[in-house]
Amino acid sequence: MKVLVTGANGFLGHYLIQQLLQKKYEVIATGKGDPCLSYTGHENFQYVSMDFTDPFAVHDVFEKYAPEMVVHAGALSRVDECEQNQWEAYRANVEGTVTMLINAEAQRSFFIFISTDFIFDGKKGMYKEEDEPGPVNFYGKTKLEAEEAVKEYEHSWAILRTILVYGKPHSSKDNILTNVKRKLEKGEEYKVVNDQVRTPTYVEDLAAAIVSAIERKATGIYHIGGADILTPYQMACAVSDHFGFDRSLLKEVAEDSFSQPAKRPLKTGFIIDKAKMELGYSPLSFAEALQKTFADQK
Repeated sequence: MKVLVTGANGFLGHYLIQQLLQKKYEVIATGKGDPCLSYTGHENFQYVSMDFTDPFAVHDVFEKYAPEMVVHAGALSRVDECEQNQWEAYRANVEGTVTMLINAEAQRSFFIFISTDFIFDGKKGMYKEEDEPGPVNFYGKTKLEAEEAVKEYEHSWAILRTILVYGKPHSSKDNILTNVKRKLEKGEEYKVVNDQVRTPTYVEDLAAAIVSAIERKATGIYHIGGADILTPYQMACAVSDHFGFDRSLLKEVAEDSFSQPAKRPLKTGFIIDKAKMELGYSPLSFAEALQKTFADQK
């Protein structure tokens, strides 16, 4: 079975493609420019340079490969950049998704869309799939509008919302844990918010949930998060303790102490009972995932 993946050069794309190949799927990996992946010699792997905001490029790829499954993981996800460049964010996150949907529809592909906790306003936290959205920044608005487009898709679809993804990076792309380590090992002070509540998601768990949705042809909306409720400051402290760094370098601050273009929802976090029941989702604890993230670095 052919699975077309957008955002293949990204953090999630790396782990998702690895797991898909392990399951013997034929993977059509797409991204901008040259591949940042290490599977170029694999018999079930093909990389195609494709800008999913270009209707002609997308049409050609779908017509050539006719994928049975599509995982649309590509997006413009830097929150402040989306706030400052709203047209580019809308073009990538909304129009790009619609372009993907139009071409998937022609092939009757099963369409999986990766969304975010930032579609919620963050007033209560621990959201269920059916809770009312209310994004507080432009990034969240674009992802919510893209979700609405996916819901209009004529064939099978699934939306997997995720939250604060972390894990061992590839291609030198940092995430919250590795960024904290890099700062502390240099002896630099680091300000970290302690009033944002999340259920951070280990990247390999998220990839496994997507693969499970493919295998089960699971339709509808699923919340994919971690097993623990944590603030970024608590996550940073765990990294510091893991390596024996000086925890006093971590400065606990409130979200409103940063002057950022985009507002962040304060309390998100997901209730993941539906994913556990219907996808067999079983995330690692944060402590276990932290060990895996830095397994070869202590």
